[in-house]
Amino acid sequence: MKVIVGLGNPGKEYQNTRHNAGFDVIDLICQELGVTLDKTKFKALYTTVFKNGKKAILVKPLTYMNLSGEAVKPLLNYFEAEASDLIVIHDDLDLPIGKLRLREKGSSGGQKGMGNIIDLLGTKDICRIRVGIANNKQIDTKDYVLGKVAKDDRPMYEESLKKAKDAAIFAIDHDFSLTMNHFN
Repeated sequence: MKVIVGLGNPGKEYQNTRHNAGFDVIDLICQELGVTLDKTKFKALYTTVFKNGKKAILVKPLTYMNLSGEAVKPLLNYFEAEASDLIVIHDDLDLPIGKLRLREKGSSGGQKGMGNIIDLLGTKDICRIRVGIANNKQIDTKDYVLGKVAKDDRPMYEESLKKAKDAAIFAIDHDFSLTMNHFN
């Protein structure tokens, strides 16, 4: 079983912001697989899907970004899943728009939602799909990540969301190292 978590902030005011890349990817996965997040438990929206006989739980934490682990940890416990079953999808300031980077472990890279998950699970051995949102050092980081992707960058950004969706769906029934080889 895989638990695929897209990070973001709940609420209309955060829709289509850079920081909600993980939420956007979960929406694309649901659309592709013909499901909706129809359950609420442990501060999260989620649903269960099957692909080629493999089970996956798709999750959007309802906590705000910086507290994402407060939803992830109890869901893992509830489904009797391990950190090794987890795939987290999140935005990354250090990657250019349009780029993805898949990793099996590592630090949070300053991404506070990922940092909270690492802290609460007590391990950095967590698979992740990082979606590039670039960085603009002339804008305060908080304002930048909570801003919308510029119109000129939108096509590349949307393409990266689709690639992240494809990687996550592929990872449901494949080893993550194979997924990395295929999508990095």
